[in-house]
Amino acid sequence: MHRLAAFVIAIICFSGASLAGENAPDLSDWSAVEAKARGQTVYWNAWAGEPSINAYIVWAGKQVLQRHGVRIEHVKLSDTAEAVAKVIAEKAAGRTSGGSVDLIWINGANFAAMKQRGLLYGPWARWLPNYRLLDLENKAPVLSRDFGVPTEGYEAPWDLAQLVFYYDSARVASPPRSAEEWLSYARANPGRLAYPDVQNFLGATFVKQLLIALAPDASALFSSPSDAVFARTTAPLWPYLDALNPLLWRRGKVFPANSAELRQILADGETDVAFSFNPSEASLAISRRELPETVRSYVFYGGTIGNASFLAIPYNSRNKEGAMVVANFLLGADAQARKQDPSVWGGHTVLSVAKLDSSERELFKTLKPGLSPADLGPALPEPHADWMLRLRDMWLQRYASQ
Repeated sequence: MHRLAAFVIAIICFSGASLAGENAPDLSDWSAVEAKARGQTVYWNAWAGEPSINAYIVWAGKQVLQRHGVRIEHVKLSDTAEAVAKVIAEKAAGRTSGGSVDLIWINGANFAAMKQRGLLYGPWARWLPNYRLLDLENKAPVLSRDFGVPTEGYEAPWDLAQLVFYYDSARVASPPRSAEEWLSYARANPGRLAYPDVQNFLGATFVKQLLIALAPDASALFSSPSDAVFARTTAPLWPYLDALNPLLWRRGKVFPANSAELRQILADGETDVAFSFNPSEASLAISRRELPETVRSYVFYGGTIGNASFLAIPYNSRNKEGAMVVANFLLGADAQARKQDPSVWGGHTVLSVAKLDSSERELFKTLKPGLSPADLGPALPEPHADWMLRLRDMWLQRYASQ
């Protein structure tokens, strides 16, 4: 969730009836879907904040064009809500077909709002031939729910992520591994910790990680909160942040914009710890010589927030067939293995490797991610999407003007 989200979701809340879309393809005939997709250009609206991810999308575009005759046009976003705003504007203008957005790398809050108001095409994901390869036996809560909202086939998962911390072991002997230790470390080392602005999804995730640890009843986080529940559950969080923020980098008056800036200030020696949603972030940065080889990754005691990245198709997409062909390709073994390669991206696969044939399994055997699933420990479920919106708004009221 980024800077436009509140505006976009406010508009969505005043939207009209659910929209099923026009000229929907026959999903039961995948060969016909592929045939119709050939020659289409898919305008994939995707976050463009990491060069390694952008390069992966370029590679995927070449592969899909060669194999299926479908072109990918990467519409580079700094904020997912930019794409959502386009769909809303087209709906307001009565543009129920021929939309400018074909595929969105969507986040949980925007997915929940768009799904509720019928701004998504679907359900379509379960008809993808590669959907059967998903590891639903072991990862169903993450792959079938997005920030607590059932996906119900309206989006397809394509990457697994988990909050991972990293530090320079040449400078730090024992990094903070819990909310309590984070505050203690900040008190002992003023100015040496930072977290991104909560208008960035990573900053919002860090605050949610703290809330899970501090909440008197964490089970309340997994449904939409009433005012009373929100106030009661967040009561310990605000005194904690009141104490923490002045002890942060630049005295908490400036917050890093995103993961790239958080990584850069660690590399520059200004801070001691950074974090990312990519378990291989540190390994990849070391390979690019952006971080020293003494950097090590770790997670908090008891686990960290984990989630999946999803792809969604707007109700009025001009090229639904092409969008589904792209999504199906991204769920294929070769695309998932390349994505998991820490020298390329390092994102963990959503597939069950056991379901692959022997040659496909070989693609994963040589990969050595920065942190393995065993190293990551338990992935804590994301709170319901409404928590992130309310946490962000309250955080901005309390701290943005400091």
